[in-house]
Amino acid sequence: MPTIVARHKVGNFDTWLKGHQDRVNIFAPAISSFKTFQDADDPNSVVLVIEVTDIEKLGAIINDPANAHLKASHTVIDPITMSMPVDI
Repeated sequence: MPTIVARHKVGNFDTWLKGHQDRVNIFAPAISSFKTFQDADDPNSVVLVIEVTDIEKLGAIINDPANAHLKASHTVIDPITMSMPVDI
């Protein structure tokens, strides 16, 4: 189960934060958990550290046009940058 980091901007942090349960629900088929962070220098930049169970399914959920209304209502600003672990 890989851990990934996802970063993106939001239009309004408080609005985005209120959508937490929506994120829990929509990502449930592809993840086991996530932690939420806010950048210290930019209150509208957020980071999720995600424990992924199905990376392909997660990508499909994020890119599904049917979920665009959630991005809009949570003030998510594209792009969403996803970083994968590196084996050293």
